[in-house]
Amino acid sequence: MVTQSGPHAVQRLYDAFRAGDGDGMQDCYAPGATFRDPVFELRGADRIGAMWKMLLAGGSDLEVEASGITSDGVTGSAHWEARYTFSTGRRVHNVIDATFRLEDDRIALHVDRFGFWRWSRQALGAPGLLLGWSPVVRGKVQRTAARSLDRFQAGS
Repeated sequence: MVTQSGPHAVQRLYDAFRAGDGDGMQDCYAPGATFRDPVFELRGADRIGAMWKMLLAGGSDLEVEASGITSDGVTGSAHWEARYTFSTGRRVHNVIDATFRLEDDRIALHVDRFGFWRWSRQALGAPGLLLGWSPVVRGKVQRTAARSLDRFQAGS
């Protein structure tokens, strides 16, 4: 485990997430950090921080539970679950496993893994059920999310 005093970057990330603190989340990332999940592929603490701030701003009913948070100062992992209402008005319960690479107690690489088809069935309803497995739907969701993030960053 980490020998420093206080919580490590992975723990701080989820503490800030639960508190709705987007700036605190952004501070956990190294300036050149990379984030990947089935929807986003982002580079830079500012862009990653903007994603978290956008998700926090849009999720008035967002609930986050994290468990199994570990770090040895070089790598880390966590299991987390998010419950929220998606922009379609549908309730989503997303189950995510995260891995991290750390540098100087900042997150340099963060990869979130979750079942995109499972998520799309909940978030999109029938289209997600019928086509959520397809690259076409995933690509559309990725493009829409990237445009939303661009607009959010331009307005903040």
